[in-house]
Amino acid sequence: MSQPDASAHHPHPDMLGALDADAHAEQMPHRSMLFIPGSNAAMLSTAYIYGADAIMFDLEDGVALREKDSARLLVMQTLRSGLYDGVETVVRINPLDTPFGRPDLEAAVRAGADVIRLPKTQTASDITELDAAVEEIERACGREVGSTRLMAAIESAAGVVNAVAIATASPRLVSIALAGFDYVIDMRTTRGDGSELFYARCAVLHAARVAGIAAYDVVFSDVDDEAGFLAEVETIRRLGFDGKSLVNPRQIDLLHNAYAPTQDELDHARLVVQAAERAAEDGLGVVSLGGKMIDAPIIEAARRTLRYAASSGVRRESGGVTTSVRTRASAGPGAPTSSSRPEGVRP
Repeated sequence: MSQPDASAHHPHPDMLGALDADAHAEQMPHRSMLFIPGSNAAMLSTAYIYGADAIMFDLEDGVALREKDSARLLVMQTLRSGLYDGVETVVRINPLDTPFGRPDLEAAVRAGADVIRLPKTQTASDITELDAAVEEIERACGREVGSTRLMAAIESAAGVVNAVAIATASPRLVSIALAGFDYVIDMRTTRGDGSELFYARCAVLHAARVAGIAAYDVVFSDVDDEAGFLAEVETIRRLGFDGKSLVNPRQIDLLHNAYAPTQDELDHARLVVQAAERAAEDGLGVVSLGGKMIDAPIIEAARRTLRYAASSGVRRESGGVTTSVRTRASAGPGAPTSSSRPEGVRP
């Protein structure tokens, strides 16, 4: 099956596009996606306070078989409650070839989930099948066709090898996530210093850039290992990942601060954008700053820095190590307080 041309719906910006602020306001930073077990009513009712960019309600591995139906109802009611208005909501359904997949999908789409996350995505046909099923449900329930977006979770060698085909399989697909737990099992290895994930990270990230969509890295499950978490975040930030899947609210502020620009980076970005705007106002075809020409990718990078600053502020540092002392709100009922991930969640 031939794949759609990614450039048709994710064009690389030309110079004029880079000078147009509205052309690049389509996607605020996708730094954090917090996993919430769909069977945990207390967490469902409070997770919106933590300030994650996206909340992922899990109906798959984080829910025991005997709780699948009740968790689906809980998530559906939570989505309809209005608690998460203004927060991107993601529902991880069970695979469509299981008895729970289609009921999960029906409930999530009808309840208004922003994004459906498909676990164990291995081929482009997995996404096209999901796309068709979502459209069928949208038409049946009166939801605007195309309003439900998709996320592919890559959890196997096959998924990594097919990452580009998966990432470009549907215009609904807005992000692709690497899930490390099943991937390392499939590769007959274990989580270690990150070298076991290097190829998969690069493959998934390149696929995301080909398609013009966001890329999420794997979870870091040891909540008490702050230094290890920050080291891994620095690695994936430098690789180019948009953000990371999380299993505990304590990691949110650490992640957001690590992705925030330094004051010097922010100051330079402002100068670049101001120079681009002046050139546009003067009708100039060339943008320069300090005697150097500035091209479209540099302008877009500066705009991206401003978007991260708008979301994260300026990076706080202490002794060269990023630190975090602030959260959106204090922990509410049901919030995890130990080093473990939320009960039942397997990323």
